[in-house]
Amino acid sequence: MRVLIVITSHDKLGDTGERTGLWLEEFASPYYHFKDAGAHLTLASPRGGQPPIDPKSQEPEVQTEATRRFARDPVAQHELANTAQLAAMRVEDFDGLFYPGGHGPLWDLHTDPHSIALIEGFVAAGKPVAAVCHAPAVLLQAKAQNGEPLIKGKRVTGFSNTEETAVGLAEVVPYLLEDQLVAMGGKYQKTEDWKSLVVVDGLLITGQNPASSDAVAAALIKAIH
Repeated sequence: MRVLIVITSHDKLGDTGERTGLWLEEFASPYYHFKDAGAHLTLASPRGGQPPIDPKSQEPEVQTEATRRFARDPVAQHELANTAQLAAMRVEDFDGLFYPGGHGPLWDLHTDPHSIALIEGFVAAGKPVAAVCHAPAVLLQAKAQNGEPLIKGKRVTGFSNTEETAVGLAEVVPYLLEDQLVAMGGKYQKTEDWKSLVVVDGLLITGQNPASSDAVAAALIKAIH
């Protein structure tokens, strides 16, 4: 089982002067879920190298068993610090594609041509694509083979408008993910704020928020097998 994890390279939170990037829990939890299942992992990002980590995701009150494990794991830290160039990744080398969130993907991966081509290629090849929290933004510009939006008519989830409002960033983000998923024809679903929700529709696997990370990873493993 070969899984490609694609991580944001974007580190600026709009015009606030604050930093953003990857939400650590959304990487660490699936990373260990995949590793413990025997997966071979490749980490990639648009710029390669060390992706930015949202500093808020490293604060003590949001740490989880997986993030604490990551903090003790120099091998995992080395892997994350040395991501490959996204442009060099090929569909045929992997069985599944996973995108962790954080606010970063709203800016860079949303429109990254290499990311979009990978997503379209995976789906065309019958391989599953998973994204959690803000990362379903990566699906917005992808097209199905008939030229329609990839998510048109598909059940999807992602970080909700109420959750974005709760973290005080509804006026900072370039767009509200829930609204855009609906605008592209997606059948958006959500549960209570901060509760786990995973939606599987064909080859697309989406999770609503950080609490959904582990379940998204489990669903991707199931889809690969």
